[in-house]
Amino acid sequence: MRVAIVGAGPAGSALAIFLTRLGAEVTLFDDGRRPELLVGESLIPAVVPIIQRLGLEAEMAACGHVKPGVSFIWPGTTRFSFTFARFAPAVFPYAYNIARPQFDDAIVAAAAAAGVNRVVTRAQLLPGAGDGTGAELILAPETLAAAPALGGRQPDLIVDATGRARHAARVLSIPARLGPRKDVAHFAHFEGCQWDDAPGQVLIARQAAGWSWCIPLKDRLSVGIVLGQDDAARLGRTPEERLQRAIADDAWLAGIVAGGKRVSSVGTYANYQLISHRGVGPGWVMVGDAFGFVDPMLSPGVFLALRSAELVADALAPLVRRSATASPAELAAALGAYATIQHQMLTAWLDLVAYLYDGRMVALFRAGHDWMERGPNALKTAVQNHIERHIGLQASGMATTSRYSRGLLRLLSRHGLRGIDPAPLAIR
Repeated sequence: MRVAIVGAGPAGSALAIFLTRLGAEVTLFDDGRRPELLVGESLIPAVVPIIQRLGLEAEMAACGHVKPGVSFIWPGTTRFSFTFARFAPAVFPYAYNIARPQFDDAIVAAAAAAGVNRVVTRAQLLPGAGDGTGAELILAPETLAAAPALGGRQPDLIVDATGRARHAARVLSIPARLGPRKDVAHFAHFEGCQWDDAPGQVLIARQAAGWSWCIPLKDRLSVGIVLGQDDAARLGRTPEERLQRAIADDAWLAGIVAGGKRVSSVGTYANYQLISHRGVGPGWVMVGDAFGFVDPMLSPGVFLALRSAELVADALAPLVRRSATASPAELAAALGAYATIQHQMLTAWLDLVAYLYDGRMVALFRAGHDWMERGPNALKTAVQNHIERHIGLQASGMATTSRYSRGLLRLLSRHGLRGIDPAPLAIR
């Protein structure tokens, strides 16, 4: 099988490695651009087994910091901290915070070492109607000419791994379902900050408008704000002004960053919630952010990218190994189940993130804490541990789509808040 993957981020590079191992002939188009800052610096435990399957944990550790858990902070009212090890073995006991450009470079290098044909060019896609093969998407002639390994022939499968650029969706006019939030994020790296929490512990805190993150990296701290575009505009005209003002206006965040020095540019990302209506078609498939992206709140982005690569490779394995070339229609049929699973995962993550934005998750944490404070006993402890375990399973990526875990959270958010109103705890 001859596969062209457009985009050399984590999803595209990982899929290239998996398919090459299966025996496919893979061409990876890499536009060569590596921004100084990338969203996706904090990972979840479900990423680690996939990284181990790729044989890249040593590279991840070299450019990252072990992440033991996460703390949710509503300054002046509520703080809940979790460690992944608490939920082991159901949850992998740790994750990583990583420098994304270095990590992305490591995956691309691993793909090249595995035998992937890497082509450094900006690939262009075109509609495939009328080419006689039934493929819905093809490489533009100049893109095909830039890839000698393809021998001037269109690949059997084109993979859109172009991230939020979503090249296939734009060429084929595929619409997407947008989430309710239209936020913008500004973030940068700092050195010399005041850090009193556990090394590597990620901090998520509500702000007067939106929320902030603090992600400890190997030798610096990533600090970001996520808020509505109107609220962001009120903070200043430029990303630098907005981030500086948000830090200065928040006493909790200022206490961490005030003594530090910004050592990077300020990155900006917008439009955080989107799921493509279609992610598979005759002769093509989307992976990673090209299929959909959720929100940085619980850090699922890199996991969803790598998991999509894993699922696509597993779905294609029987076709790669057979001698006859699969038709575009056969490829689409084989990948149909992947598209369903990926859509379910994206939807489940959107639902989970919504519990934090609308205040229900923090109200539930507080209700559980108050319930235990009124007199713990063995039964109450077992119930509380059971509830927290299933929340942990979802937030870690190990069981985000579990019907039982999702149903339990839905039930508790309706009937287990013990009179606590989630509205005042919502993120604006």
